[in-house]
Amino acid sequence: MTAEDILNLIKEKQILMVDFRLVDMPGRQHHVTIPAVEVDEDMLTRGVAFDGSSIQGFRGIEESDMVMRPDLDSAYVDAFTAVPTLDLVCDIYEPSGVRYNRDPRFIAQKAETLLKRSGIATDAYFGPELEFFLFDDVKFNSDPSGSFYSIDSSEAHWNTGSSDGPNLAYKIKNKGGYFPVQPTDSQHDIRTEMVLELMNAGIRVERHHHEVASAGQAEINFRFDTLTKVADTVMLYKYIVRNVARKDGKVATFMPKPLFGDNGSGMHVHQSLFKDGVPLFFEEGAYGNMSEMAMHYIGGILYHAPALLAFSTPSTNSFKRLVPGFEAPVNLVFSKGNRSAAVRVPVAAVTPKTARIEFRTPDCTANPYLAFAAMLLAGLDGIKKGIDPGKLGYGPFDKNIYELSAEEKAQIRSVPGSLEEVLSALEDDHEFLLEGGVFDRDFIQTWIELKRTTEIQPLSMRPHPHEFQMYLDL
Repeated sequence: MTAEDILNLIKEKQILMVDFRLVDMPGRQHHVTIPAVEVDEDMLTRGVAFDGSSIQGFRGIEESDMVMRPDLDSAYVDAFTAVPTLDLVCDIYEPSGVRYNRDPRFIAQKAETLLKRSGIATDAYFGPELEFFLFDDVKFNSDPSGSFYSIDSSEAHWNTGSSDGPNLAYKIKNKGGYFPVQPTDSQHDIRTEMVLELMNAGIRVERHHHEVASAGQAEINFRFDTLTKVADTVMLYKYIVRNVARKDGKVATFMPKPLFGDNGSGMHVHQSLFKDGVPLFFEEGAYGNMSEMAMHYIGGILYHAPALLAFSTPSTNSFKRLVPGFEAPVNLVFSKGNRSAAVRVPVAAVTPKTARIEFRTPDCTANPYLAFAAMLLAGLDGIKKGIDPGKLGYGPFDKNIYELSAEEKAQIRSVPGSLEEVLSALEDDHEFLLEGGVFDRDFIQTWIELKRTTEIQPLSMRPHPHEFQMYLDL
């Protein structure tokens, strides 16, 4: 779209406010709202000034002036504002007009540019599957006098004996939430409402369903797209899901592990490469009908996985999901069907154009621009270096890993067990991310420092409520 197209859209839809939005390093959206009568072609072209020192991971106060310049193709008429509002996703620039190296969207765009220059492929397609919970009540607090969290859901198994109002039963059993019909699936209608809003926003939705966990775990799948576009879609998806939930009196959370003892929420990411419209991951008759290029891509993902997880599972809560026994993809192997494998090769109803790999370890605390860019770079490194996952001991493992002997299990590598471990792995293994200047050392160092100082250290210094149960009487 052009600036003239946007101004015409503002008139056509009787837009009163225009929202300029950016994404910070961890992956949260921020916005500034401007009356539509003040928006002209010059503003849509040159952008809007903002204080970069107030955005996590961006600038110091001594160099805070920055510019957010809208991508006009991202225009979305907001469904959740009291007055007609147009939302625009922005790229970040220095005052000099140079793109800002810590802008996550810029990193995603550079990854796509690198792919085209490599000659390997012209397009990388990503299809993330986002899982989330819909709760009826969430309380939490953390201060010097104490800390706690409390969540509730009317469909949760712990409410079978609740006496608050008429108890209509049909609760979701622990790990019993996969595909039940109504009335057990009490959230069918709200997910449908979310789907309709996603479709109104131009997102092509494929299906929705209740997920395995109790207490309102859900999944809504949308169609794959190219890297930056699909990262934009993830941000809009989360915005729509959260706001529909809030409108209907619920809380949507994309935390990987909000419930103890039940399945967590992931973001399985399907990936494939094409060159001028020709699929590159298909070879009929090979393992999983995967081409040699696809196998090398898998090799790159698994070889760099310990470092890659610093961007694809980048929270302390991520590693409460990545434990055995909850369909969690904790094993650094590939497989055609094993859902505990980090990489799965889908084989059902696959055609040359739908041949793909599925990286199952990521979750929704990932900044999608950074995570997808890092995955692409790991896969490309595997292709360039001819990394054979079979020769490196990554599989294939098509058996039930939980039923293997102790000797067989000992041969399988697992994902790191904490955020600190994957940050250390990133310190040791990040050259593949520097290819083509997609990431740079400044960004990686800033990311590691940000995670350690704002997430790991604050959590490690606070007493945990469960420690009182374990240690109070010692």
